[in-house]
Amino acid sequence: MNADTRLEELGVSGLGEVDEAAFSGLAERHRRELHVHCYRMLGSFEDAEDTVQETFLRAWRRRETFEGRSTFRAWLYRIATNACLDLLAKCRPEPATGGEVRWLQPYPDRLLDELPAGDADEPETVAVARETIELAYLVAVQHLAPRPRAVLILRDVLGWPAKDVAELLGVSVNSVNSALQRARAGMREHLPAERQDWTGGEGDAGTRELVRRYTDASVATDIDGLAALLRDDVRCSMPPTPGLRVGRDAVVNDWVNDGFEDLGRLRAVQTSVNRQPAVAFYLWRKQEGAYLPLTIDVLRISGGAITEIITFHDDQFPRLGLPERLPADGTE
Repeated sequence: MNADTRLEELGVSGLGEVDEAAFSGLAERHRRELHVHCYRMLGSFEDAEDTVQETFLRAWRRRETFEGRSTFRAWLYRIATNACLDLLAKCRPEPATGGEVRWLQPYPDRLLDELPAGDADEPETVAVARETIELAYLVAVQHLAPRPRAVLILRDVLGWPAKDVAELLGVSVNSVNSALQRARAGMREHLPAERQDWTGGEGDAGTRELVRRYTDASVATDIDGLAALLRDDVRCSMPPTPGLRVGRDAVVNDWVNDGFEDLGRLRAVQTSVNRQPAVAFYLWRKQEGAYLPLTIDVLRISGGAITEIITFHDDQFPRLGLPERLPADGTE
């Protein structure tokens, strides 16, 4: 049952006749997919949350402008897209550069799972397909200028017709098609060449074994063991800290220089974000008598090796539903 059917059931001809509680009920059923849409546009979980709230506020204030020529869902997407473009114009007038996105934040799989399962061609299912929610895709998207970014997401991810995108952006269909070509070229430039061989699904036995070996070597602070799991051209970053490391030697040297082998006792919890395997690390704190959050590594795996590691700081643990501490295990 979609939101437009609900309008009929409420016995009204337009949103202007709907009270705030009923309007909220209609809008809330789209919250998660709108949040994913804004997240894809912005690359930041927190900014996406704020933008969805702004979307609902704008929709409520402009409810009388909904004329039913499009679906209620499409009307919300129009408002959300424009809210994202407004935020980008104000806060990030320039796209990311240099292959890293300092404002990038992870998206927990448990929240992606809130969307109902459906057929492969249903909008909600397409909106969270692994190929368009993985971090490599997010990084590539953030390198596009805001409007081509919006065109790419609306056309290639959500499947909107060019004329609908043109209406939303207030441009011609030719302009939309031109922007889409530029955006696709930009994505080819920034997406990993081996992306079609990505094997990050949790159900893949080879992936599970590689993640286990990575976890064990990390807890043991075994740099040689970790290095053996990395592809020659591995990429490593830690947003919002600047600095992209490319190549096994560069990554390993960075670990050595940071004193990884002298870090202390670690424990780990395996999880998944952005439909990718991830490992959360906890460091023993004697004063606290517990292991406390340190970092979380999100892995991209292809060809039986780790191709990319994006490390996030401990402030992301609560959002990802990870424990705030782990108890002593008797080996401290």
